Amino acid sequence: MLIYDSCQLAIKSCVETRRFAVARLYNNEKTMDIHIHDCYEIYFSISGGKQFLIDNRVYEFGPGDIFFINQFESHHLSKIDQATHMRVVISIYPEYLKQFSTEQTDLNHCFTYRDPVWGHKRSLNVDERKRFLYYIHKLSEERGFGQDVLEQAVFLELMTFLNSIFLLKCQQGETSLREEDWAAAKPCHSQIGEILDYINQHLAENLSIPMLAAHFYLSSSYLSRIFKDATGTTINQYITAKRISRAKVLLAEGHSVAETSSLCGFGDYSNFLKSFTKAVGISPKKYASFTQS
Repeated sequence: MLIYDSCQLAIKSCVETRRFAVARLYNNEKTMDIHIHDCYEIYFSISGGKQFLIDNRVYEFGPGDIFFINQFESHHLSKIDQATHMRVVISIYPEYLKQFSTEQTDLNHCFTYRDPVWGHKRSLNVDERKRFLYYIHKLSEERGFGQDVLEQAVFLELMTFLNSIFLLKCQQGETSLREEDWAAAKPCHSQIGEILDYINQHLAENLSIPMLAAHFYLSSSYLSRIFKDATGTTINQYITAKRISRAKVLLAEGHSVAETSSLCGFGDYSNFLKSFTKAVGISPKKYASFTQS
């Protein structure tokens, strides 16, 4: 199969084909701003790395670290080592993966379960990294007759392998947690975690930088600076992304567009329509019709 050199192109292919797509990235593509899309995403760091913001958690990462992100979670590669960073990103259409799950084998588990310690991140050892990259290489080799069947077989073997690792790391986390693992799961500034939690718990309310600054007894300029430094994005961009993420869930659950706009804290209905369409690529009404059909 074609291995893309652009994350945007891989996401576009994933959504259009409703299957999966793989991108191998170096430093030739500018990292995307904080975003949400209709795909699961697996992010694997080959070399380099630094910091990743996923929903309300800031992760430090390096070679061999892998992240599992579902279609409702906003995410952003906030700080990277521009000189060395290479990564593989797999975009997966959720319904495509769900059709292969069974009662005994839930292939969606790595995208839907979040334990308090490991969150979205796992770290692969040397053998696990080699095996992961073997599957990516295998996918890039498939050509000719039966290509779709062979790609599907390799993909399912890869997802079984990754879910096995995910489950194993969860079990290890319950019995043995190193201090550096806790540190990696915590935001780098002591108050950023509290600020992110507050935003996520009050999305339906009027959130502004002056209001947040007053609540946390900080100046607006200082709050904006430490937030951008810790997450790589602005407060307003983060709030908008989180509200749109919440809107996708509500629309999928059957709430009307107007009701969703209100529940997500968009004071202006037209602003909700514009922001949602820009972030997701389709209008809220069309998104609701797709997810409920």
